[in-house]
Formats: sequence, structure tokens, C-alpha cells
Amino acid sequence: MGLNMPIFNDQRRKLLTLLLAAPALFAIAPAYAQSAEEKGLEIAKEMDRRNEGFVDTTSNMKMILRNRAGKESLREMRSMVLEVQGDGDKSLTVFNQPKDVKGTASLTFSHATTADEQWLYLPALKRVKRISSKNKSGPFMGSEFAFEDISSQEVDKYTYKFLREEDLDGRATFVIESVPTYSNSGYTRLINWVDKNEYYPVKTEFYDRKNSLLKTLEQKGYQQYLGKYWRASEMFMQNQQTGKSTTLLWEDFKFQTGLSEKDFNSKALTRFR
Repeated sequence: MGLNMPIFNDQRRKLLTLLLAAPALFAIAPAYAQSAEEKGLEIAKEMDRRNEGFVDTTSNMKMILRNRAGKESLREMRSMVLEVQGDGDKSLTVFNQPKDVKGTASLTFSHATTADEQWLYLPALKRVKRISSKNKSGPFMGSEFAFEDISSQEVDKYTYKFLREEDLDGRATFVIESVPTYSNSGYTRLINWVDKNEYYPVKTEFYDRKNSLLKTLEQKGYQQYLGKYWRASEMFMQNQQTGKSTTLLWEDFKFQTGLSEKDFNSKALTRFR
């Protein structure tokens, strides 16, 4: 049985024609290039995705305040956070020490696309004070953290731009710019260094309304909980304009402790005396 040569040659000619045409076809439809904005948003969404499902957390915290001269004062507090599906998280912070701030409590309802709601209970006045939505740039309890810094950082609170990849103290990071969508934010933009492997923040620069560097936040001592959730054991906020700083030391993290909505309302603030 011999080959049918006319048919074989015809098929070969068709295949050769397709191969020759392929480069032209690819030239007509170039590969899709991801923009810096799209990549920045993708990184922010991945950071958020990796933190989903923690349900609730409790922890203890020490706050060390330092003035320009280096003089320190210490405060001790406990924190509770409730994850809210489809919106920002709820958090409650209660001061235990020293005596002059004992019982002071802060409650935050974070929101993705609207202004956060925040209340402060002052035991000396025996009343709950609501923090104005236009005053979130004010200092939280005399620290270098602003009220807007202590709310959960929802993806829709910012627009994003990928800037570069960078080695930071031996750690591979993404560097992205975040611009607040909230008109009353105290910041024009934030520059974030994000761990390239685990997608948690390791450094943030805050730029004030004049677009000057205001503060730098470093987050260290990360530990993993429940085989998934990363939490820093130290946060160091340095005010670059005043020389003051605040260190937060976190310990005794517990997850899925059974907290519920009733533990997070303005009336709950007065329970801790």
C-alpha cells in the first residue's frame, strides 16, 4: 500500500500556510499588560483575602509614648475585634493602666465606602463622646496613631498603584501607593511595603495634606495563628515632623472566642470601669 501523495502534499501546504500566518495573527492581538493601578488593587485584594474568616480576636497591648526628648509613659489596654462580612470590622479598646485613664474605652465601626463611626468613653466625665467624622486625623489618646489609623483598613477606602518591588532589610516586598477615597482623611497618600510571600504590611509612610512625610509605621515580630492569620507583635509609629513616637506591643492573641454584636455597641463602652 503506497501513500496517496497528492493528498499528503495538499495537507502539508495547508499546515505550512498556517504556521507562516501565526506570527501575523499574534501581532494583531498583543499580550494583555496589567496597569500599575490594576496590580496595586490586586495586591490590596490579596492582602484582604488572606485575612478573611478570622471571626473575632482578643489581645492585650502595651502602648509606650515617647516625647521628643525620649521620655516615656506606659499604658496598658485590651482589644477586641469582630469581623463583619460585607463591611468593615468592629473594634473595642479598653485602657487598664495607668489609673488616670483606666476605664477609658474606644469603639470603632469601620466601613468600606462611608465614614467610620467612632465613640470614646471618658470615665472622668461618665459619658460617651462621639468622634466627628471630620476629626479622624486627631491623635488617639495622645499617641502618634490617629483615629483613622486604628480602624480596619478596608480595600475600598483607597485607590491603589503598584510602584515597584524592593528588598527591605532582606525581605522581598511589593511597594504600593494608597490614596484615601475619604475626603476628610488626614493623609494625601500612603506608601506601603507588603511582604511578597505572605501579603502582610511591614512598613507604611503617611503623607500629610501638604504631601509632606508625616509618619512612618514599622510592623515587626509577625506570628501566624490558626495556620493562616498573621499578626504583628510590635508596631512602631515615628512622627517625622515632631520627633515623637509610639510603640504598640501586642500579646496573648486569641481567635474565635465567641464575641458577638452585643459586645460592640456604645452602651458596652461603659461596662469597663
